[in-house]
Amino acid sequence: MLRPLFVDAGGEKLVVLHLDVERRMIGLDEGPVDNEDSVLFPMRAIIGAALALDARGLVIAHNHPSGDPRPSRADIRATRRLAETAGALDIRLHDHLIFAGADCRSFRELGLL
Repeated sequence: MLRPLFVDAGGEKLVVLHLDVERRMIGLDEGPVDNEDSVLFPMRAIIGAALALDARGLVIAHNHPSGDPRPSRADIRATRRLAETAGALDIRLHDHLIFAGADCRSFRELGLL
């Protein structure tokens, strides 16, 4: 479902899925493409949208145009910060997915969440 959103991104792009209490998608936000080698995690915007939708969960995803799906230190720091901030508001960060070509890595499966 998410992979097609990154196919022709032309840089790093962030996607946020907002989930209800039963983990059904109630919203999808796409961030602007960043032509740098990193993507920004706009915490206020992510949390604000989640609160506006009364979301109970989030899944975030971004791409690595380099082709390497491994999370960077910055990815790990930002994800942990988002999980802590969202958790304080009873919103669970279910996963963070990184797409790179045909590969995808899950923070949950890697034990990073």
